[in-house]
Amino acid sequence: QVPLVESGGGLVQAGGSLRLSCAASGRTFSSYAMGWFRQAPGKGREFVAAINWSGGSTYYADSVKGRFTISRDNAKNMVYLQMTSLKSEDTAVYYCAAGRDSLAIRNMFIIGSWGQGTQVTVSS
Repeated sequence: QVPLVESGGGLVQAGGSLRLSCAASGRTFSSYAMGWFRQAPGKGREFVAAINWSGGSTYYADSVKGRFTISRDNAKNMVYLQMTSLKSEDTAVYYCAAGRDSLAIRNMFIIGSWGQGTQVTVSS
């Protein structure tokens, strides 16, 4: 398992930016693909972005492509989600998770449990 703690959420106006962070513990962090997901009120959890173990490949949901950037720092056991041009429909609780590979992440096959998440609220 890869215990994860998300942070960096908050209240931002439409058009603004936020950077989410995900801290992982354990020495196997660099072995996993990582991803970000979100769950809006009254909706199911959805895939947002994925990054492979090395950081060399990234994938995005169509709804965030061009606005969000996922990155990782294996030396620090950290994953980030830079969000720009935020819209009201980006309002959700955001979660990070580990997966065997990016395809697993995109299909929401994660390793371990979901964390507490971090709330992002975009006001219009």
